[in-house]
Amino acid sequence: MGQSVSAVKLRSRRDWDHRQRSKMKSTASICPMQAEEAEDLERSSIDGSSDFISGLPDECLACIFQSLSPGDRKRCSLVCRRWLVIEGQSRHRLSLNAQSDLYPLIPSIFSRFDAVTKLALKCDRRSVSIGDEALVVISERCRNLTRLKLRACRDLTDAGMSAFAKNCRSLKKLSCGSCTFGAKGMNAVLDNCPALEELSVKRLRGITDGAAAEPIGPGVAAAALKTICLKDLYNGQCFGPLIIGAKNLKSLKLFRCSGDWDKLFPLIVERVTGLVEIHMERIQVSDVGLWALSNCSNLEILHLVKTPECTNVGLEAVAEKCKLLRKLHIDGWKANRIGDQGLIAVSKSCPNLQELVLIGVNPTKLSLEMLASNCLNLERLALCGSDTVGDAEISCIAVKCLALKKLCIKSCPVSDHGMEALASGCPNLIKVKVKKCRGVTSECADWLRAIRGSLAVNLDIGEQLDASASDGGAQDNGVEFPPVVAGQIGAPSIASSSTGRSASFKFLGILSGRSFVACTLRRLASSNGNSQS
Repeated sequence: MGQSVSAVKLRSRRDWDHRQRSKMKSTASICPMQAEEAEDLERSSIDGSSDFISGLPDECLACIFQSLSPGDRKRCSLVCRRWLVIEGQSRHRLSLNAQSDLYPLIPSIFSRFDAVTKLALKCDRRSVSIGDEALVVISERCRNLTRLKLRACRDLTDAGMSAFAKNCRSLKKLSCGSCTFGAKGMNAVLDNCPALEELSVKRLRGITDGAAAEPIGPGVAAAALKTICLKDLYNGQCFGPLIIGAKNLKSLKLFRCSGDWDKLFPLIVERVTGLVEIHMERIQVSDVGLWALSNCSNLEILHLVKTPECTNVGLEAVAEKCKLLRKLHIDGWKANRIGDQGLIAVSKSCPNLQELVLIGVNPTKLSLEMLASNCLNLERLALCGSDTVGDAEISCIAVKCLALKKLCIKSCPVSDHGMEALASGCPNLIKVKVKKCRGVTSECADWLRAIRGSLAVNLDIGEQLDASASDGGAQDNGVEFPPVVAGQIGAPSIASSSTGRSASFKFLGILSGRSFVACTLRRLASSNGNSQS
């Protein structure tokens, strides 16, 4: 007479499955792709189970895919046709091996990935790269491209770059390295891309050296440019018209670019008044150039790396006028041209200083005490390769630097006695990194960890250094200061992304791992009947 509860549930589930199959079959005459998906759904129904993930909207699946690693995205695209299409349409960033055999594959690649806005084309230096024809086809397929990175594409010429620039006028960021096109190709980009905000050029071999070099810029892009980075250029000064014309420029980085920059800096600061960040590494600049740059009253970040002609006099000029300085990196190359005199000027005029990196500079207790007393916001301090930083200086830092959070000491005559002062000093200190200081023992590091349980002590007394490879002088010496946010000590940092990913899925990926998300999706796609039976 009566029916068991399980029998009723089984009948209701079968009725629901029947309605779903009828609904999917009814759309077959409208959309063949949906009919194929319906057949996949019907085949996946085993003992009354159903693939509920097929009911998720495309936008939701796309958001999930964007939170996965590239490998997991590739695996998810193999699950079914629908996932293949959605994964391709939701991919905005693409990196391709730009060898010559890529050319015939371009139409099919960008038919699938038709929403790409950020593209990287990288070729091995020993291989033949794509040429102008391939770049033109890509530009015709990706007219909404906003970012382009070119690496070792040596077969691209000025003509190809010109055609690309005319098709991709929405470009906001261009980074090219080890390419052989020249000034004409670069000028074509500047003349056709009014939204260009970031330009990075490294080893551009097509630029003519000497007086015959064709000037680059300013073009229509100069008004929007905010960042210019030039590296390893024989004649980097041919970019002078562009730099001078970029009135809204905020960041200027010059690495190993030949030429006398003392002559160009006065012209730059006369027109570009909003510079906030300046990096100079191994370029020909002296106190004359620093005097000119001191007129950048909004300057907050200054890197002087291996510029031996810069002395205390130039640093004093910068300190006196650039009172908003927050980050100062100096690699003195052990030339002893910058020392206590310049650092005392910084301590007197730059109260907002938060980060100070000194490499190959010999400060004494006198200047360090002044910096600690006047720069009350100093949170990150690195002292590397200094012959004058010993136990007395470290003890001074421990007593005076109350806001200090990170301290790096490398190749300095410091011993256990100086490190012991950190046990009771620097109340906000969360990390100490010590390298190649032979007077510091592992026993002292263990003791310091025991006394201050929340303090991370990283000790490396060996000859081999785990220095990060970078173009910046501070990073070359193993100094790296990621930002520290109160309340996040000890927790993994959550990096922002330019892909527009949902914050909820970012958090999910952080908590459980991207591979877990992909595994869960695969499980749901195959069957979830066991949980409902």
